[in-house]
Amino acid sequence: MYLKRLKDLRTDHDLTQENMANILKCHREVYRRYESGIRTLPIDYLVTIAKYYNTSTDYLLELTDVKTPYPQTHSHKKGIIK
Repeated sequence: MYLKRLKDLRTDHDLTQENMANILKCHREVYRRYESGIRTLPIDYLVTIAKYYNTSTDYLLELTDVKTPYPQTHSHKKGIIK
């Protein structure tokens, strides 16, 4: 899966693939393969990247055009997250 927004966000933040690889604690070549769609990005890396850029995973996956993450409020009544 090619995730165009990975590269867009990285370049918008003036980061290199090496910088992102260091954040994810992987090799630059491995990160390059995620960014180019050669390898599937693991969910834990997806979450780490979303937190780093303060965006939602849905935005990274191009399921929404809204960059901001969802509110982090939790309601413990009936196990519902709001």
